[in-house]
Amino acid sequence: MTLCPIAIVAGCKKCPAFRICPLKTVLGDQADASPPAAKQAGAKPKASSQSKK
Repeated sequence: MTLCPIAIVAGCKKCPAFRICPLKTVLGDQADASPPAAKQAGAKPKASSQSKK
């Protein structure tokens, strides 16, 4: 959710304090730099589908 008034109007990249803003991922429109842990943990489960004939 974007709460910063500058991020709502112009976006975080156009803000004069973008480089020093510690809350751009919390209050602004920037995505997190690290990928979510859910994607890493369950990316591709190994399928062991061996059929018995």
